[in-house]
Amino acid sequence: MKAKGRRIAMITAYDYPTARLADEAGVDVILVGDSAAMVVLGMKDTRFIGMEEMLVFCRAVSRAVSRALVVGDMPFMSYQASTEQAVLNAGRMVREGGVDAVKIEGGREYADVVRAIVRAGIPVMGHVGMTPQSAASSTGFRLRGKTAEEAEAIVRDAEEIARAGAFSIVLEFTTAEVAEYLSETLEIPVIGVGAGPRCDGQVLVLHDVLGLYENSPPFAKRYADLRSEVLGAIRRYVEEVRSGAFPDEGRFWRMGDEEREELRRRLARREGGAG
Repeated sequence: MKAKGRRIAMITAYDYPTARLADEAGVDVILVGDSAAMVVLGMKDTRFIGMEEMLVFCRAVSRAVSRALVVGDMPFMSYQASTEQAVLNAGRMVREGGVDAVKIEGGREYADVVRAIVRAGIPVMGHVGMTPQSAASSTGFRLRGKTAEEAEAIVRDAEEIARAGAFSIVLEFTTAEVAEYLSETLEIPVIGVGAGPRCDGQVLVLHDVLGLYENSPPFAKRYADLRSEVLGAIRRYVEEVRSGAFPDEGRFWRMGDEEREELRRRLARREGGAG
């Protein structure tokens, strides 16, 4: 797709029904993101979700998808301790989660990890720039690459991850200049999220696209306002339940005349026997 100049549309989804819709809508890549920690499970940040939880989400998405590439996020502490741990957990994501590839956050310091997983036959998507797993505990959720020094460091990170064998790289919340340079110089696709328009593709969280939350990252675009739609629908349901308007005719069933009369006789006998 990059060679043909075709932009890659990637979206983050976590369950069967939304993954089916994303696949049907023509999304090229579906990422089962560790952002499920916050978006689905209500956790503080992505550090608190583990392998077992991620595997549940991966299985649900993989079952739903028939054409898109499915990438599973390697959760915090599933690959940091050793390359052996990383390969084993990446294998679980593929074998048990059903994903086509895995994604790993980090730059040059994780090149050996990427190389080891690729050597094991598992495709790896890199992730540099603002990396949420480390940002949550250290540098914070801020724009990266504002200074020449920091921008050059991100470029070196991306180049090392590409050399290690990654088939693509997510570049998050990074200045457009860095994204443009990497998209032009790397052979592999650069998928931007808050990194400007010159990337080879873009990725957003489905819940941000659909407007399911009040607060979204500054780089996200809301394509629908489902929060208002969902709230309105649930409120109408509550009102109809309380007023008795639901369920209305056609949404429940009655017995036939003969069976209803037979039931009345039986109940009458029961009541008479109890007396």
